Formats: sequence, structure tokens, C-alpha cells
Amino acid sequence: MPNFPRRRAKNAAIAKLPKTSRFSRFARRARGEDLDRPRHRGIYLLPNAFTTAALFCGFYAIVMAMNQKFEHAAWAIFIAMVLDGLDGRVARLTNTQSEFGAQYDSLSDMVSFGAAPALVMYEWSLRGLGKLGWIAAFVYCAGAALRLARFNTNIEVVDKRYFQGMPSPSAAALIAGFILMMLDLEVSGLEMAWISWGIALFAGLTMVSNVPFYSFKDVNFRKPVPFIGVFLIALGLALIAIKPAATLWPLFAIYGISGYVVAAWRAAKGKKVSLIQTDMHSDDPSERR
Repeated sequence: MPNFPRRRAKNAAIAKLPKTSRFSRFARRARGEDLDRPRHRGIYLLPNAFTTAALFCGFYAIVMAMNQKFEHAAWAIFIAMVLDGLDGRVARLTNTQSEFGAQYDSLSDMVSFGAAPALVMYEWSLRGLGKLGWIAAFVYCAGAALRLARFNTNIEVVDKRYFQGMPSPSAAALIAGFILMMLDLEVSGLEMAWISWGIALFAGLTMVSNVPFYSFKDVNFRKPVPFIGVFLIALGLALIAIKPAATLWPLFAIYGISGYVVAAWRAAKGKKVSLIQTDMHSDDPSERR
């Protein structure tokens, strides 16, 4: 019978290999030996589910505006705000942050806080102004897009206490809250066309401005607070619950003006303040956001 030396050499080499246990790969991973192997890149479900829900609310607001149901559209924008605030916190709590989630969140924000508020405001009030109406709506939509693009590229953040320009969710709440308040007062959007025009331009231009807006990121909820602080929070929630349409817009209007108050206060103290950004990085490190 012919011999097969190659086959015997192969079998011999296999026989000399050490026997491994079925749990050996876990031991190697614990020692860090498998760190160089490429890992499968998946998509985290939980935080992206919140982002998808916020995206749906923005799409729903657009559909409701096309059907002339502006109250439903405005509330959908507010719900998108809540969901947008939750997805990042859920990702940090569950340690599921990813670059995909960050980009997906920006695209969702563009729909929910950029395109949706612009279209809702145009359908409710700006349509009667003709070209001036859709130009104001476009300025708001373009401002939201530029604001989100600048937020993604402005990586060098020194002071996280302040946003650079009004955040897009706050700008969307400024428009949605105004619509809700006027609907509650039974005021037609055509009667408030020029006021709506001014609000849309103000929100759009403020988003791309260099005005510092407080971010509330340095608030520590674990520290003890005076009893009056808890009472004021409860009182504010009660007022919002009793008459949400009449209380939401004034709150966000005050926040929209607060940035200019901070800028004026800094200018009064002799600090250099530029309302319009002319370079890639802000001169004031606290405004890089």
C-alpha cells in the first residue's frame, strides 16, 4: 500500500497541538489576548429607540400641519423634546454611546426641531405673507441645520455651562409654544402673521449667533437644596399642568432673551462679546458649544 507522508505529517502536526477547552477563548479575552481582533459593530437598541421615537414625533408634526391640526403638531414637537433629552442620558447610563447614535440624533433633531417647526409655523401663520413667509420659515430651517452642524464640529469645549447660540430644541419650543398659546386664546394665525414672522427670524438667527445660553449641565441633583427650592419646583410644575398652553411659551421666551442678557452683562464687565461668529473658534472659551 502506498505511503502518504504529507498526510501523516499533517496529522502529526495536528496531534502535537495542545488541547484547548471550550472556555479557553474566554480566558484569553480576560487576559487581553483577543483585543486585536476586529469586533462586530452593532447598533444599540435602547438609546436609538428613543431617537427614533423623537424622529417619529417630528414627522407626525409635519403630517398634522399638512392636515391643519396645529395643536397636535405643536404637542408632537414638545414630546420630541422630551425624547431627545432622554436618549443621550439613557446612552450614558447604559454605557451604549456610539458615533452612529450621535449622528442619528443630529439627523433626528434636524427633522424634529428644524424642518417640522418651520413647516408648522408656515402652514399656521406665514402662508399669507407670500414670499416673505416662506423666506422666514427657510431662515429658521437653515439656522437649525447650521446650528446642528456647528455643534457636531465644535469639539473643543472648555466650559460646558453655556451653549453657543440658542439650542435647536429651545428654538422649536419657542415656535410650538407660541402656536399653542395663540390656539388656546383662539387667535387666528393669519392675524399674528408678522409676529410669527419676527419669532421665526429671531429663533433662526439666534441659533447661529454667538450668544451664550445657559445649558444647566452643571446643576447637581445629588446636592441638598433648601426646602423653598423644592417648593418652587413643585409650584412651577403645577402651573404648567394647570395651563400648559399659557405657561410654556413665556418660559421659553424668557430663556430666548436670557442669552442676550448674559451677553450684555459680559459686555458691561468689559469682556469681549461678539454676537456674530466670524472665525472657527470663539474668543471666549465659555461660549464654545
